[in-house]
Amino acid sequence: MSVAGTSTAPEGRDERDTPVPEPGGHRGVDPDQLPDGLVIADEQGRVTCFNAAAGRVTGVPPADVLGQPLEKALPLEDLEGRRWWQLTDPYGGLAIRTRQPERNLLLPGGREVLVTARYVRDEPLGPVRSVVVCLRDTEARRRTERSHAELIATVAHELRSPLTSVKGFTATLLAKWERFTDDQKRLMLETVDADADRVTRLIAELLDISRIDSGRLEVRRQPVDIKAAVSRHIQAYVAAGQPAERFLLRIEQPLPALWADPDKIDQVLSNLIENAVRHGEGTVTIGITPSASPREGEETGTSVTVSDEGPGIPEESMNRVFTRFWRGSKRGGTGLGLYIVKGIVEAHGGTITVGRAPRGGAEFRFTLPVATPAYLG
Repeated sequence: MSVAGTSTAPEGRDERDTPVPEPGGHRGVDPDQLPDGLVIADEQGRVTCFNAAAGRVTGVPPADVLGQPLEKALPLEDLEGRRWWQLTDPYGGLAIRTRQPERNLLLPGGREVLVTARYVRDEPLGPVRSVVVCLRDTEARRRTERSHAELIATVAHELRSPLTSVKGFTATLLAKWERFTDDQKRLMLETVDADADRVTRLIAELLDISRIDSGRLEVRRQPVDIKAAVSRHIQAYVAAGQPAERFLLRIEQPLPALWADPDKIDQVLSNLIENAVRHGEGTVTIGITPSASPREGEETGTSVTVSDEGPGIPEESMNRVFTRFWRGSKRGGTGLGLYIVKGIVEAHGGTITVGRAPRGGAEFRFTLPVATPAYLG
């Protein structure tokens, strides 16, 4: 892509005399249309281009720096306080140098920016005709780094608790096996088994996040009986001690054939129903309906709604529910479940929303489109 004002002028002709193409023209792009900061200095080291994005990044109006020396217009320092242009010396430095790789530098006041530079020469080892500098704000990168750091801290915390328990019980059993009754040994081993399952689930969550973030989450579609899948989860909770009357399953027939990854749909249902049981109150209602098509008489897929009668989710938190680490008002867990749920649903080509249930609790609704396995497509 060529940028207006950056092309090398023919010999004997000043680069600043090159006509600037109209914005949107085929010969170039208006520098102010670029998303990153662009600064160009001529062969004398004076600024000939300082686009609007560069003004936003530096906080300096472009009109104030045009024609000024590059070092004065863009007074960068490295993280050790050394003046960047004196250190790199683009015009008098090594003749074989053609660029400066991206690095973090500081503007006056300590604001950090990402800077990369290109030295334009008419011929190899010739004098520098212009210096092209790109500037980028570091805030987006810092947010990513903070997210990664938070993920590492959360995982470390979640792993430490079950592993401490596993280590404690196994060490105790090995050292004092004969002193415990069979019932005591069984209780300790059951605790170790449950904590091992917890670690396994956490590792599975991390793998899911990695696949979702990289777009590598595979969906192996098979026929799914969504009614039977929901019923299995309800029966498991009843067997674990939840009263059967706490669950209400509503099904609107006829349902279209659902082709989806059964394991991943189980993961979605498990997370949504567990949230309703653990964090909600009253009756947990699961509704299964054919999703309506904009065209009358057509169906586009299957919708599943999970709702409760608890306090619900505050309005101001609705837009953060499917982000990483969101836990609502009650602590516990990694806060990664709903992020993974959204990734799984979207990998199926579906959608998921959150809102307020008719009786005041939280209501999650996901819709999966009609689809067939790849080998039938």
